[in-house]
Amino acid sequence: MMNSKPSWQVGLALLLCAIAMTTMPLLAAEAPAPMSSGTTSLIIGLIALSGVASFAMFSGVASAAVLFIGAHGAAWLLLSGIAGNEGMARMPYFLLLAAAWLLAWRCVAILSGLKPTSPQIRTFLRLLIPAIFGAWILIIWEAVTRGAGIPFILLPPPSAVAARIANSLPILAADVRQTIFKAVLFGYVVGCGAGFVVAILADRVGFLRRGLLPIGNMVSALPIIGVAPIMVMWFGFDWQSKAAVVIIMTFFPMLVNTVAGLAASGHMERDLMRTYASSYWQTLFKLRLPAAAPFIFNALKINSTLALIGAIVAEFFGTPVVGMGFRISTEIGRMNVDMVWAEIAVAALAGSVFYGVVALVERATTFWHPSVRGGRA
Repeated sequence: MMNSKPSWQVGLALLLCAIAMTTMPLLAAEAPAPMSSGTTSLIIGLIALSGVASFAMFSGVASAAVLFIGAHGAAWLLLSGIAGNEGMARMPYFLLLAAAWLLAWRCVAILSGLKPTSPQIRTFLRLLIPAIFGAWILIIWEAVTRGAGIPFILLPPPSAVAARIANSLPILAADVRQTIFKAVLFGYVVGCGAGFVVAILADRVGFLRRGLLPIGNMVSALPIIGVAPIMVMWFGFDWQSKAAVVIIMTFFPMLVNTVAGLAASGHMERDLMRTYASSYWQTLFKLRLPAAAPFIFNALKINSTLALIGAIVAEFFGTPVVGMGFRISTEIGRMNVDMVWAEIAVAALAGSVFYGVVALVERATTFWHPSVRGGRA
């Protein structure tokens, strides 16, 4: 792949470098650990040289590699220089941070345009590109919160959240076990399973379909903060009440999507099954359920996030002294914001893994579907 065209990202990065050079130093004069002129020159040199070198590269891979090294090397030096100098960054510091980010942007743009023939390289790029994107969210978060001296109580830097996670693994593990492995999984399985079975009954019995779907739309609009306290009163303070909230939240999305999916098969296919004298159940299992699979998995993916949200919010209204929602509500009252962010990070990771597992199962099960075949091409 040729990469002879200059990019506006690199050009703007070089311009920001030039402006930063004319307005140095990077930190305030009263900084307790001032950044040396050699480090500052190295940061500017990394950004400038990698940007200029990317113009001369004829290979997209080589250009992306040079930009990757320059952007992340400069970011590492900037983060190292701000350690111990929180709130002392001047405008040139943020200009160089923006320049490094622009180089990373250009690196991702080049990688996104590559068309490798090897499946292993394509898989590697599908993982690398979002990893770079996510890493720069954390880099900018860390640099801005430390450089601008944002109060810890408002927004702690990612390094503080990571340190809290590392130092609180037993507490976090107990919270995950209480919230996810008890309330979420039980409620998810029961809610989705019940919604699927009732959808089959509603498809079979007409008055159930006409009566349940309007009720399903109404219940889907119920506020969780109104349902959760009632479930706590009915089922107690332990995980069972949270599982009941999850069941309510996941039942009707599965019901509505499955009913819609069962109606997705075409008239020609159903007429063909009738010409073969197929029974209702034969048509259901051999035609209608496979056609409904994308709808069913869509409900499963939606419910994977709804279940986690429902369980955490339900724990705000009464729970034993363990659980992710309990920890968030308790620690925010104690102003332990890093612990709150640690719970949020763990919940986000668990929700992403949950969603990813469902998506992988969907991909393996509905490999015949045009959307999956198109994604693999």
